[in-house]
Amino acid sequence: VLKVVENLGVSYVRSNESYKTKLGAELRKLKFPYKALAEDDYEARRKDHISHFILRLAYCQSEDLRRWFLQQEMDLLRYRFNELTDSLRQKFLEHVNLSFEAISEDLKNELANELYMSTPGLSMTKVKEQMFYKVGLADAVDLFRARRVFIKDGFAYVPLKEIDAIVTNNYRAKLSKALALTARSLPSIQSDERLQPLLNHLSHSYIGPDYSVQKNTGKISLEQIDAFSMKSFPLCMRQLHKALRDNHHLRHGGRMQYGLFLKGIGLTLEQALEFWKKEFIRGKVDADKFDKGYAYSIRHSYGKEGRRTDYTPYSCMKIIMSNPPSQGDYHGCPFRHSDPELLKQKLQSYKIPPSGITQILELVKGMHYQLACQKYFELTHDVDDIGFSLNHPNQYFVESQRLLSGGRELKKELSSSGNSQQKCNSQESMNSNSTPTSSNTTADAELEGLEAYFTED
Repeated sequence: VLKVVENLGVSYVRSNESYKTKLGAELRKLKFPYKALAEDDYEARRKDHISHFILRLAYCQSEDLRRWFLQQEMDLLRYRFNELTDSLRQKFLEHVNLSFEAISEDLKNELANELYMSTPGLSMTKVKEQMFYKVGLADAVDLFRARRVFIKDGFAYVPLKEIDAIVTNNYRAKLSKALALTARSLPSIQSDERLQPLLNHLSHSYIGPDYSVQKNTGKISLEQIDAFSMKSFPLCMRQLHKALRDNHHLRHGGRMQYGLFLKGIGLTLEQALEFWKKEFIRGKVDADKFDKGYAYSIRHSYGKEGRRTDYTPYSCMKIIMSNPPSQGDYHGCPFRHSDPELLKQKLQSYKIPPSGITQILELVKGMHYQLACQKYFELTHDVDDIGFSLNHPNQYFVESQRLLSGGRELKKELSSSGNSQQKCNSQESMNSNSTPTSSNTTADAELEGLEAYFTED
């Protein structure tokens, strides 16, 4: 739900009707009880509350996570509050102890001209119909700054339709404090082996096609990879491919991220071994050293060694939120982990127009990394709106190939890889000689149970 809120908040102006209509449709599609208060549905509100506090635990773990969670929760609250009727808004304000004093009809008539002149969007008729609240100036700073309310004797006279700004500011302060307090309790939570893997997994989770290799094995040849990297690879994989071709080597993090991506687009185990070996022996690794030191981890990622787990490609959230690159590494998300000036230079070298680069950098500045990647897709494919939310590098490849080829059979094969990413995505942090931990497997199973609970009809 919060991911949908983020995507729509960047794609639309939050206050306009198209945003409200689209968000309402998406929430209904997700069966989210956004009108639970109006319907007085106890079970729906219970699920809403439980899911919020679970996510509060998961998203208090870093400053970036807290900031993201806070913004999406505020946007969701604003939408839900504005969907309430006037009487239900009043009931909500009383429930959360924001009992601002509603001015009397006599005082409203006395101040009618001032209220009309100082409150944009309200006709005189609407002023007389609208309920106004007398609010301390400290609580209405944003409205005062935007010149949207009448000020007198240190009080703002706020119409009911504008009270959402005060509600969301109050909510921001309380939730921010609550997240900080929850973060202080993390040491005790981290000692619980049952809970910590689940919370880590939630903040990195991806629910969607896993792009497993079974559906599309052998659909591409090694000779196509260079051309694909220029036309259909997301920036993270394009960066890794270029680094591999330039240096004839990638460190472990890069090999894992790029190797599983190539597996997902259709490389067989035999093709993968040939691809990596040919490139590595062009550098400082001879064939014997490759067979002894690197071939095992490739077979392991294909489920042929160790516990024989069939690993799936990394999702965007996995790449963004874990294992940041250090000096000499090329893995990670360029929009998240690159210096903005270096990112700008890279985009310029790929012939992205200046206006597009500005848009991408603005999204990066706002920490909308996946939306920046969506904008990169639109600019490199010359489309105005890709029509989907980008959550996975292999999804980028599939959609690019579908767009470039008109959806011929190969691309249909690729896009049908609809197994759940939940299967193995939490087992990704393996070393070249290691096997995944059982705690992550447990986290997957527990998360599936949570999802089933929150998506019941």
